[in-house]
Formats: sequence, C-alpha cells, structure tokens
Amino acid sequence: MKENIRIKETRIKLTTDIKDHGLPGFILKERLLLEDYIRRKPHFLTSLEPLPAQDGPTIVRMMLKAGLIGGVGPMAAVAGTISELSLHYLMDKGSRYTIIDNGGDIALINDRKVNIGLYAGDSPLSGEIGFQLKASRKPRGVCTSSGTVGHSISFGRADAVTVFASQASIADALATSIANAANGASDHEAVENALEKAEGFKDYFHGILVVVGENAGIIGRIPKLVKTDKKVTIGELWDV
Repeated sequence: MKENIRIKETRIKLTTDIKDHGLPGFILKERLLLEDYIRRKPHFLTSLEPLPAQDGPTIVRMMLKAGLIGGVGPMAAVAGTISELSLHYLMDKGSRYTIIDNGGDIALINDRKVNIGLYAGDSPLSGEIGFQLKASRKPRGVCTSSGTVGHSISFGRADAVTVFASQASIADALATSIANAANGASDHEAVENALEKAEGFKDYFHGILVVVGENAGIIGRIPKLVKTDKKVTIGELWDV
C-alpha cells in the first residue's frame, strides 16, 4: 500500500504491508504531545543549541537525545523522529516492509532490496545516483540535510548530506550538524570540512555521503551506489 499523509507540517510518503494501519491518527497524537510540550517550554522550538535531557513524552525525549548527540537544537530531529516513531508503530502491528519518507527523512524496515534516489538540488549528481539497500530485519534511518534545498535552517552550503544510521531521529540530527559544517573557499574544502565534522560522530552512524556541487565524499560504509534516472529522486524510487 502506498499513500501520502499530510498533517500540518508533516508530509509523509508511506509504503507499507499493513492495511488499515491507522497511522494518521498515531501521528496526530504524537504531534499534539509535542505541540503541548512546546506551549509549556517554547525554547524547545527555537533553540539552535542542544538542550539537556528532560522529562516529557517519548517524542520529546527522542528529539532531545538526538540533539545532544548531534550538537544541534532538538527541532533539527523532528522529521526523523516522527518517521522513526511511525515505523515502530507499524512494526508493532507486524510490518516487515515499511518505508516512511518524511520530507527526505526516512525510517524503514525492508524484507527485499530497496533503491532510494538522491536529490541534491542543482548538483550534477542529483537524480543521477541512488542507494540500493539490502533487505534487513532491523529498522534503519536514512536522513538528508541540505543548505541549498528546502526551508530548514542550515549554516552550510551542502547540496546534500545523507546519513545512514540505526535510528532516523539521530540520523536527522547528524545530517543537520554535518551540513552546517559544509563551508570553505571551494566545494572540495566544504566537503572535507563536513567529513571532518562527521568524524566525531562515528559511534552513531553506518555511513555518510556529502555532496557539494560536483564534489562528493564518503565516510563509513554506505549502501551500494546505483545509477538512476534524472526524473527519479528521493521518495519516488522504491522497489527493485
């Protein structure tokens, strides 16, 4: 089953083997918990720095933890956290194949190979390459941050920083943090600075791809790169 779910700022492309899943209601509940927390503690919404761990609903505690790991504000992890929570909700219903793409921040479990296309703005690599993920019984996160695409705050100029990790919440925060470091006198230097920043997070990711213009760099182990069609980008290329 494939469908789009839109709840306020949340924009999810869902592929799942679960019928009558009730995911929109679950997402709405989690969003209401987060919004209530922000009303009581508005600094949570605006902080660009990590905040100390606090009591709160699961969504808040996950975002705080991810922000502390990545050295960024908790809202940097909101999309990945919603994806991760939604994935576990469907896994509890027995799912073995679910892909939740929340604006490019993906949580998935897959019992077959999956291709995910790369969208990197005006970079020549955008839409030309993708990642082939092997089947896995364990949930994973694939999150992308950009300084040239989208409305999220970024202090760098990366066309794409894609992070592969066990948890989408942490992958989201790391992608933001590493993308912030993608600066320099040249595109090559920007990639090097981003990869240097990534070195400090080695305990929390499987692999990272950084793209700035025609330059790209990799740290750790990323899935197999595959050739894709220019028309195909993230969220539009799934099954092998």
